[in-house]
Amino acid sequence: MAARPREIKLVIIGDSGVGKSSLVLRFVTQSFKPFSESTIGASFMSKVIELDGQTVKVQIWDTAGQEKYKSLAPMYYRGAAAAIVVYDITRRESFGTLQRWVSELQEKGPRDLRIMVAGNKKDLEGDRQVAAEEAEAYAESIGARYMETSAKDDMAVQDLFLSLCQQVPLVSPAGGSAIRAGIYLSGPQAEGKAKQGSRTCC
Repeated sequence: MAARPREIKLVIIGDSGVGKSSLVLRFVTQSFKPFSESTIGASFMSKVIELDGQTVKVQIWDTAGQEKYKSLAPMYYRGAAAAIVVYDITRRESFGTLQRWVSELQEKGPRDLRIMVAGNKKDLEGDRQVAAEEAEAYAESIGARYMETSAKDDMAVQDLFLSLCQQVPLVSPAGGSAIRAGIYLSGPQAEGKAKQGSRTCC
């Protein structure tokens, strides 16, 4: 009988419409939907990857970005080992809000949480409102890494998730596993768990 894969719990947060769900879908299924439904509460997907020769299951909690669901987000931080905080490079307000998301994550999330800042929608370079240098400097100020992505054009999406997972130690300093265990759902099961609301662009 094959060994059960170890697991990393990863949360992805940011404003509604910045492309969080599209990034998760691209990473897990290698697909893209031009228009998707806004997440209500949180949705869940999972992917098995290889890290340093070990099989690891990444369970990804995609949290709702609407203000009315913001109070629910800390519930999904519990037990997380890593977080991706996303903004839209064509919407400066989403970058400002991202900094509030990070403050909450640092206050209410687990200690030693690995964070990646993602500037999404790089395919819309001509409409950019946030310079890459500004976002990278902010990421460095909070001890995080920065990467620009496009879920639509599949630019750096795999690198985003894999490089973040690489930062999570497979074994904690105390000798216990630093990988978080959890429920595994994917495909139709995951879709059944995620209630959907109004349409929003990728």
